[in-house]
Amino acid sequence: MTVKFVLILPNIRSAHNVGAIFRTADGAGVDKIYLTGYTPRPPHPRLDKVSLGAEKSVPWEGVAQAGRLVKKLKFEGYKIVALEQTKNSVNIYKWTPVFPLALIVGNEKTGVSKSLLNLCDTAVELPMLGKKKSLNVSVAVGVAMYQVTNHKSKI
Repeated sequence: MTVKFVLILPNIRSAHNVGAIFRTADGAGVDKIYLTGYTPRPPHPRLDKVSLGAEKSVPWEGVAQAGRLVKKLKFEGYKIVALEQTKNSVNIYKWTPVFPLALIVGNEKTGVSKSLLNLCDTAVELPMLGKKKSLNVSVAVGVAMYQVTNHKSKI
């Protein structure tokens, strides 16, 4: 089976964030991005400007309901992982990803919904060492993508 690494972006508000995620996903070798709910989709002037063409090089699909998508991917054998701070989250640097893997990234204000968290196999978080307890979504997923890619390259 081919190693697969996909992103699920449910209800991301900012087209700038989505464009930045596309650009980083291209560099990190992500296989596909699923844009769910009201997440902006290409073509979109602000998204396209920030992604610098990555929206054309990274396969993507618009999906209405993230929950149905997650259930489908689970059935196909994907491990479902949320990038979210929860009481049970694992430090991403102490976690070993299992492939195929779908990484769910949360909304800028509300994070990953409880209904999606309930469908996840695990949640990972970035250690926050300063006063702020969160990062911009595009920055956080960028760090996570490269951590996953680091493991993917060893397979």
